[in-house]
Amino acid sequence: MDAVTDGPELLDELATHAHRTHVVVIGGGIAGLAAALECAKVGMPVTVLEASDRFGGTIATVQLDGLPVDTGATCWSAGGAMSALVDELGLGASVVEARASGVWITGLAKGGAAPVPAQSLLGIPANPWDAGVRRFIGWNGAWRAYLDRLRPPLTIGKERNLAKLVRTRMGDAVLERMVAPLTAGRFGIRPEHVDVTIAAPGLGAALTRTGSLGGAVADVLVDRRKASYQSLEGGLGRIVDALVERLGSLGATLHTGVRVDSIAPDEKGRWVVGHEAHADVVPLAPADALFVATDDVTARGLLSPHLPAALDESMTDAAPRRDIVTLVVDEPALDASAGVEVYAVPGALRASGLVHQTARWEWLATAAGTSRHVLSVAFDAQRGAAAATDGLAPADIAALGRAEASALLGVALGEQSIRAVHHGSFVLAAPDSAFGLRERTDAVRDAVRARPGLAALGAWLSGSGLERVVADAREQAESVRRAALFGASRSN
Repeated sequence: MDAVTDGPELLDELATHAHRTHVVVIGGGIAGLAAALECAKVGMPVTVLEASDRFGGTIATVQLDGLPVDTGATCWSAGGAMSALVDELGLGASVVEARASGVWITGLAKGGAAPVPAQSLLGIPANPWDAGVRRFIGWNGAWRAYLDRLRPPLTIGKERNLAKLVRTRMGDAVLERMVAPLTAGRFGIRPEHVDVTIAAPGLGAALTRTGSLGGAVADVLVDRRKASYQSLEGGLGRIVDALVERLGSLGATLHTGVRVDSIAPDEKGRWVVGHEAHADVVPLAPADALFVATDDVTARGLLSPHLPAALDESMTDAAPRRDIVTLVVDEPALDASAGVEVYAVPGALRASGLVHQTARWEWLATAAGTSRHVLSVAFDAQRGAAAATDGLAPADIAALGRAEASALLGVALGEQSIRAVHHGSFVLAAPDSAFGLRERTDAVRDAVRARPGLAALGAWLSGSGLERVVADAREQAESVRRAALFGASRSN
């Protein structure tokens, strides 16, 4: 792009052009709302169309037993685009830090549970002889893992597949009892689908230096900063409410209950958006800039007529459905709980894991009071497969959540302890470290860039996590905005 000066004539021209550039955002989740804000705040007229009856997507705060409880996404990685967005919305004073997170794995031999050793990375132990590690893998597993130290380096450091790397170097016990529970519980995918080079940057180089996987873990942990997570007092729904309010104040038009069924370019290169009839939506003018910010299935349906070769269904076919059963319970035995996150060895329980929300967030514990606790129990099912909650009545879902929470925590929760229950579900997008996700995303983005005025957003492209989703949405919005205003080619 040529150098841009800030003369009054140019600024007036840009302002006029912005006010004439119609933006349509399909999807009112956090990605769509963040992109809409980037366009609205420079004066572009923006229309947001959301198919469901609410904005926010996987962000949902509900009242349970008088408490504001997040039933989907609950936090973000500190210090990035999400933190900047929260500050921009004037919510910075309500940001809270997560308490130190004790992570446990249950479903071990004889039904045991143990904390994940501090000296581990992705569940891979630095020292297989550590007593805390032997609780997971036993003496036989420790001897097998020790062979990692005796094997020659050979092609060490070149294996990208997490499962193959761990199985080859340390054996099945480490893989199945320490690594798989974390990848499945946190991200819904097996270690076979995790790219080590992305999930653990620097581990490959450390493998080459040290000659063993355990040594590499110890080497990487020396300089690794502990991850910090943040949330919002009162629930993340406040962010969605603030975004909707800010967009309204900037003149944006937002609609829920509007399902888009087609997009097509017109003869002038603008995008015509076809949607089901809705009493509150007047016929839309063609969009100069169009953001498809929906779930992957909806996005593929809208985009496939325009870029069929780039939409590899393998990107999302393995993405599981995650059901969250949120319980508010009265149980004094949980007051001294050591585990904030508890994950199950795959196959040991029907649930994949649990987050003890009142142990994680001090503000929520204070609001709940003594002996009242909020527990989020996760159940995963591969796409197309029956979920554990399918066909169950609400009372049976509550009983299932209570039984699995009891097993995960090692505390018997009686039926009388349950004060409130909520059940929700969503597709769990793959993490950025999912094998091949970046390459497939790049192919989609290259194809989208070839269609002027079009952008695709969302966790199915950015990878899971609010930080990644918001950072990607703002980056894509800036790229489209720049192209619309200055006619520059999009480079991101």
